[in-house]
Amino acid sequence: MNKIEINNKLKRCFIIAEAGVNHNGSVEIAKKLVDAAKEVGADAVKFQTFKAEKLVTKDADKAEYQIKNSGEESQYDMIKNLELSDDEFREIVKYTTQKGLIFLSSPFEEESAYLLDKIGIPAFKIASGEITNFPLLKYIAKKQKQIILSTGMSTLGEVEEAINIIKKYNDNIILMHCLTSYPAKKENTNLNVIKTLEYAFKLPVGFSDHTEGIEMPIAAVAMGSCCIEKHFTIDKNLPGPDHKASLEPHEFAEMIKCIRNVEKGLGNGIKKPTNEEIEIKKLVRKSIVAKEDILKGTILDENMLDIKRPGTGIEPKYLNDVIGKELTEDIKKDALIKWNQLK
Repeated sequence: MNKIEINNKLKRCFIIAEAGVNHNGSVEIAKKLVDAAKEVGADAVKFQTFKAEKLVTKDADKAEYQIKNSGEESQYDMIKNLELSDDEFREIVKYTTQKGLIFLSSPFEEESAYLLDKIGIPAFKIASGEITNFPLLKYIAKKQKQIILSTGMSTLGEVEEAINIIKKYNDNIILMHCLTSYPAKKENTNLNVIKTLEYAFKLPVGFSDHTEGIEMPIAAVAMGSCCIEKHFTIDKNLPGPDHKASLEPHEFAEMIKCIRNVEKGLGNGIKKPTNEEIEIKKLVRKSIVAKEDILKGTILDENMLDIKRPGTGIEPKYLNDVIGKELTEDIKKDALIKWNQLK
């Protein structure tokens, strides 16, 4: 399999449980995340694949949220403690597949991308921080696998540049609107960017969410998002940089439930009455009726007619067509006027 069926024409949004580094460097916790993702109904579980030595310098600063959530150790030490070996990833991939979930991961350098390709992942997820890393984009694009490209921290021009690099080798791209902040503020989410990206690039667009709660991804689906990615943990109280900005299983399950309900309400966009409305229409719309008893042969005028429920007779919009017609039979007060009674 080299493609995930994600596009804006599908009725069902693809949902990614972003486990990220919430395994805390433990294969056993990673498997628990896979189990939980399966139980809540996610389509895929996604991790992050990296070699600390190739990802970050020894003296690189940590983000404020990382210091708050994981202490004063250096970014390198934090990343190193969260690194999994190639064999550990192979074990997690095998376990994920056995559970019937799709395994995804974001590679942060070519060595990790090579590993993921050899493992046989169906798509590459490119993190927002790599959108200007043209050598990595080029390397991944040449693998000819679907690319899910997050666009956090970027301008529309930078997104275009990244797309142009990828499209030289691969046009199977899904864009992800993203706000790279942990947690992101709802007022900064700017979900209308989903429509901007769709219009600008004519590509499927999803939403990678870092806000607290579940409102923003639900709203994104209502706006046509084809894919939702949300950070996921088995316990927000675990040590580590991303747990507190993640959903626990019961929250993730509620998000998916709401998304599936929203999808039911989106429909096909064709404006027409439902079968239920057709029946109700007979009761709540109105018809032209006799305001009084009217004898056969009478030429109808407006004073003889009224407009009342039910809606099973001549519709009021035809009132001017009824006025001036001759009745072919007697009509009682409140009786519906029928076309076959007129000449």
